[in-house]
Amino acid sequence: MTDQTARHTARVEEDGQQSQAGPSEQAQPAPSTALEREHTEMKDRLLRTLAEMENLRKRTEREIADSRLYSVTSFARDLLVVADNMRRALEAVTPELRSAAEGGVKALVDGIELTERELLKALEKNGVRQFTPQGEKFDPNLHQAMFEIPDATVPAGTVVQVVQPGYMIGDRVLRPALVGISKGGPKAAPSAPSNDNAKANEPANKS
Repeated sequence: MTDQTARHTARVEEDGQQSQAGPSEQAQPAPSTALEREHTEMKDRLLRTLAEMENLRKRTEREIADSRLYSVTSFARDLLVVADNMRRALEAVTPELRSAAEGGVKALVDGIELTERELLKALEKNGVRQFTPQGEKFDPNLHQAMFEIPDATVPAGTVVQVVQPGYMIGDRVLRPALVGISKGGPKAAPSAPSNDNAKANEPANKS
C-alpha cells in the first residue's frame, strides 16, 4: 500500500506541474507569427531602400545632363560676340551695294553669310538657340527694353523692333534680346458735344 500511495502522490504532483506550465507556454507568441512580422519589416525596409536608390539615380541623371548642357555656357557666350560682328558686317552691306558688287566682293559677302549660318548651326547643336521676339509681348525675363516707340496699331508693350537677337541655352536665358517696345497710340481726343447740346445752343446764337 505504501508503494501505491507514493506512486499516486507522484502522479498527482506531475499532473499539477503540467497544468501550471500550460498557460505560460500558450502565452508565448507562435514562432510563425514572429517570422511573419520580421518578414514584413524587412520587406518595408527593402522597398524604401529601392525607392531611395531610384530617386538618387534620376537625380544623378539630371545633374549629369545639366552638366553636359550648361558646361559650354561661358564658351557659347564668347561666340555670341563673333555672331554679332558677322551680323553687323552683313547689315552694313546694303542691297544696292550687294547688287553692284563685283565677283570678289560678292563672294566675300556670301562667305560671311555661310559662316554665320554654320556658326548658328553649331551653337544649336550644343543646345544654344537664337530667338527674335518680333511682334511678341514684352517679357522682362527674356527681353531687355532699349526704347519705346509710339505705335497706335499694336497694343502697348509689344516688341516692334529687335535691336539684337537673344539666345537660350536649354531652358535658361544665355542673353536677353535687346528690343524696342510699343508705347501705344496717343490718348483719345475729347469727345465732341452731343447733338442735344448743340440744338440747345441754337436759339441763343440766333438772338
